[in-house]
Amino acid sequence: MSTTQRPTGTAVGRRARLAAFGGTPAVPPGARDLPWPVITEEDRAALFAALDGGRLVSNTDGPTAVSELEARWAEFCGVPHCVATSNGTTALATALYALGVGPGDEVIVPALSFIATGLAPLHLSAVPVFADVDPVTMTLDPRSAAELITERTAAIIPVHLHGHPADMDAVGVLAARHGLAVIEDAAQAHGAMWRGRPVGSLGDCAAFSLQVTKNLPTCGEGGLLTTSDPEVAERATLARQFGEEMVPGRERDYVSRILGWNHKMNPLQAAFALSQLDRFAAYEAARQRTIPPFLARIAELPGITVPTVHPGATHAWHILRFRFDPVAAGMDGVSPVGFRRTLHRLLRAEGVPVSRYQVMPLPEQKVFTDQAGIGRGHPWTGAPPPPSAPHPVATGIVEDSLTLQRRHLHPAAGELLERYATAFEKVWHHLPTVESMARAAA
Repeated sequence: MSTTQRPTGTAVGRRARLAAFGGTPAVPPGARDLPWPVITEEDRAALFAALDGGRLVSNTDGPTAVSELEARWAEFCGVPHCVATSNGTTALATALYALGVGPGDEVIVPALSFIATGLAPLHLSAVPVFADVDPVTMTLDPRSAAELITERTAAIIPVHLHGHPADMDAVGVLAARHGLAVIEDAAQAHGAMWRGRPVGSLGDCAAFSLQVTKNLPTCGEGGLLTTSDPEVAERATLARQFGEEMVPGRERDYVSRILGWNHKMNPLQAAFALSQLDRFAAYEAARQRTIPPFLARIAELPGITVPTVHPGATHAWHILRFRFDPVAAGMDGVSPVGFRRTLHRLLRAEGVPVSRYQVMPLPEQKVFTDQAGIGRGHPWTGAPPPPSAPHPVATGIVEDSLTLQRRHLHPAAGELLERYATAFEKVWHHLPTVESMARAAA
């Protein structure tokens, strides 16, 4: 064991038995969760108004909750165009399609992200190529991406992972140098900023998710595509509705002008999201008040790295990911995996609902390693093998980290986060026990 200073005993610490061994949990069972989304009478009224209005599909002639949501989100992001889709994944795929990405193209994506980032290119018979990520922001590493560019590279998808913007300056320079389309995966980053500009306005297109767990939720699923290019917006609008041109005041002709899908958003979901958008600024302000003090408190514990914010960024705090270093905690010879497994067990016993979220980097997902794709190995078969790069940073993050999701999004989460911090401190006051368990758990 190293000489790294460990927390001294307190009433919360050494004199309090760990809950995993029969002690009282730091977070009482009745105080462990806050609901998300927060559903109010205004939300219910918005849904009933949409039902009573009779415009229950987005291709109804005339304004709907969907068209209103598109207008308001475009204004929020500071862009002229927004196209609503059925979910964040279809928003991402539609953005790629609208920008002309298709069979045989390569699309650079980060090795650490939700699976949809890698699947969206495959839906267009394009090949995802995986770059490593930055160890601090956990977003795409532009230097790793630069090593993967070939004559077949058509686009790059920086992911604003967990709500922290990717380095859009470096991504923009790289894309301009090689003529690449830039599609922001902003599924987790509603309201985040980069150099004073909102995400959703920083690339050729952006894709947001409105899934019920997101900072801006629907009552189910939903997606939003933003762009400043009117031709891209028009193509995306056609693509989401069977390739049909829907003109207000003109009877539907049922003619597919381009390849399209049925990626429309339901007006009921849009109505709920609009009601949530009315409170978004207040909820976001509450998160900016309550989350940084929580992170600052547990950052004092040896061996834990909390999320930080780039000086030019604003973090949306959608997910909080904590990395654990056994050596920094004074546990020489303990593996990061063993340390993480032990903390997972002990923190959950104390009432902190941490989880792994991702269990492997994207390139190791079976859908990519087996190269099943559309069928018979397409789009890989018959094409030159795509470039590959090691992804040790993404692998290390998966191995040594745990996440906190949803509970901290509630505007009244301050007291709950204080209880979570107390639970972390309690576990850290038992580091000799943690070390013994971690050595056995590796």
